[in-house]
Amino acid sequence: MFIYKLQIKIIFIFFIFFPSFSWSDTSIIDLIKQGEKLIFIRHAYAPGNGDPRNFILEDCNTQRNLNIVGIEQSNIIKKFFKNNNIKIDRVLSSEWCRCKDTAKIAFDDYKTFNALNSFYDPKFANNESSQIEVLKKYIEDLEIRNNIVFITHYVVIYSLLKISTQSGEIIVTNKNLKVLGRKKTLN
Repeated sequence: MFIYKLQIKIIFIFFIFFPSFSWSDTSIIDLIKQGEKLIFIRHAYAPGNGDPRNFILEDCNTQRNLNIVGIEQSNIIKKFFKNNNIKIDRVLSSEWCRCKDTAKIAFDDYKTFNALNSFYDPKFANNESSQIEVLKKYIEDLEIRNNIVFITHYVVIYSLLKISTQSGEIIVTNKNLKVLGRKKTLN
């Protein structure tokens, strides 16, 4: 209970000192509003590193999940897209629960796409090259009118774009995967 109250206080303090944080960044908003962008979002904050040793992909209770800060961060992402009237063609998410929860809170409607799954854990490490190949082929074949959102993991974004990301960070690229902008959702 003490930790829960502490987390609530931290969120409250965050909003007092950083009320508009960075959605006043009109350049990234204008960029996304042009459409035809790929938007990569690292899942919202889920404390820890990796997953428990014997986690089961189909059982969220065995995985590292969003905490109250991650849930609020997902709501911040939702407000960013809604308040700026950013149009989305589709949202695709990793099958990991922290990604699906980020997608569900921030966008409501999403589909899972296993090419976005983590390969951080040693039992999935051999999947990296095949997943990235499938993801690149998917992107190559895409027809984008508005924007496509991919909610995934640090390792996938790093492998694909060669950049580090924070939890909940938004990375905007063109179809050629050139990074055009980025936005942090927590300081």
